[in-house]
Amino acid sequence: MKTLTDYDLNELKLIYRLLHRHLQDEIDLMDSQLMHDLQRHLQDKARADGVDVSVHAQWATWLNGGVVVLKAVE
Repeated sequence: MKTLTDYDLNELKLIYRLLHRHLQDEIDLMDSQLMHDLQRHLQDKARADGVDVSVHAQWATWLNGGVVVLKAVE
């Protein structure tokens, strides 16, 4: 069986973004060990790239491959 380090980073980012987008709909995701492990793995990778993961804008930009995500105005 593969570990998280064996998977393509962009694939892991995509999966994380999709899961994170549905946290409010599926509250159990928030407490899942897989989500925790995936987030920790990605944050370690981001830190290695010089990202301050405590700054949401930096973290979100890194997760989106350098694309700055703007919130929709409602």
